[in-house]
Amino acid sequence: MLTYNTQLRPLVLPEYGRNIQSMVDHCVTIEDREERTRCAYSIIAAMAQLFPELKSGGEYNHKLWDHLMIMSDFQLDIDFPCEVITKENLFTLPDKVEYSAGNLRLRHYGSNIQRMIERACEMPEGEERNELVVLIAYQMKKLMLGFNREGADDAKVFNDLAMMSQGQLRLSTDELKLREIIEPAKPTGKKKKKKYDLVSQSLRDQPVQESMWVAEATELLGQGTFRPSYSARRQS
Repeated sequence: MLTYNTQLRPLVLPEYGRNIQSMVDHCVTIEDREERTRCAYSIIAAMAQLFPELKSGGEYNHKLWDHLMIMSDFQLDIDFPCEVITKENLFTLPDKVEYSAGNLRLRHYGSNIQRMIERACEMPEGEERNELVVLIAYQMKKLMLGFNREGADDAKVFNDLAMMSQGQLRLSTDELKLREIIEPAKPTGKKKKKKYDLVSQSLRDQPVQESMWVAEATELLGQGTFRPSYSARRQS
């Protein structure tokens, strides 16, 4: 009766195939440690033949020994040439990256705007503070354009500024109007097209000039007054 691979134990690393897995299973059953070590080195050589294009990597041999240990279900006891992976380190998760998002209510403005508003609230009232508040409002409007182009009006920016400063910084549309932000014009490519037109014009003029020279030479030959130079006769 035939035995199908679907009836056998699933492969831990299918890329090495059933034969390599059988060799690893046999290596684990060898009682003599030296012979078991020699068998493991032979298996590593066979595994390396399957992926010769990866031999240029510096950690290629280390990876092969790790795979051998994994395929043996961490039961292979030999003299390894390097430190191999352990069962405890196989499924370890990386450390969680802590993000300092803070309690930003309006995240499209970013944390820098929030720090600038806090700094402006700490400043004493005066002309310097007022100028800083206007600059903050102008920067908020630019950021708002990137988030919501249709809703970037002065009233919305001033309301967000008052909310983020807890009512300490207030601006009015009756007293202040922020400058309109004009996007730079996109290049139309006219300069490049003009250059192309000049080149194409010169190419169109070249055959016309050549045809005029041929007509003049033909006329002189008919009159018997055209004599080719020495260099012209050598080229002909």
